[in-house]
Amino acid sequence: MDDSVPGYIAFDGNQRLATGPLPMVALKVKETADTHPLARILVFNAATSELIDFDCRGTSAQMLRRLNTPGKEATSPADPAAERPTPAGPGRPRLGVIAREVTLLPRHWEWLSTQPGGASVALRKLVEHAKRASSSSDGIRQAQAAAYRFMSAMAGNLDGFEEAARALFAADRTKFDALVALWPADVQAHLKHLAKPAFQAVANGAIQGSQGA
Repeated sequence: MDDSVPGYIAFDGNQRLATGPLPMVALKVKETADTHPLARILVFNAATSELIDFDCRGTSAQMLRRLNTPGKEATSPADPAAERPTPAGPGRPRLGVIAREVTLLPRHWEWLSTQPGGASVALRKLVEHAKRASSSSDGIRQAQAAAYRFMSAMAGNLDGFEEAARALFAADRTKFDALVALWPADVQAHLKHLAKPAFQAVANGAIQGSQGA
């Protein structure tokens, strides 16, 4: 995602309320909520569009203290990395290497055993190569996911939502822009900003493909 995107963005209804670091956005949210208790305020991570929830009760200082109090880090039960670190013993430092079980067919193990540095080095090289090869498609998926998350929360009941979502995932920028053109200006502007990397990546890929033909 674009590094120029601020950390968080808040909306009051369809109007952008604040953008920037979470404490600054939270203060504006609290000010608005205290003045207009019925305001419909949503706060998003500006890059991923994940909804952010925080407690506005009390004074501004109390709210900010709660924001700055680190909680327990959540770990996914499906993530085998959520295991306790093994104390370091003598020998070479681990350099952040994490041991996990890998299941391969015998012919895969045979091939890995012939590679310079052994199976672990060969697997790390393969993963790095795959990451580089898929970086463009990964970027497209991330941009599409962030844009869809945002538009679902902010425009799910607006005319043309389903068609715009299909255009987003089909990378049809012309149709997408036409469908969201009548949506509220602030919603439209942030949504286009989120979706822009996906459309650009697809366009760049098409240009490179035509040049290589």
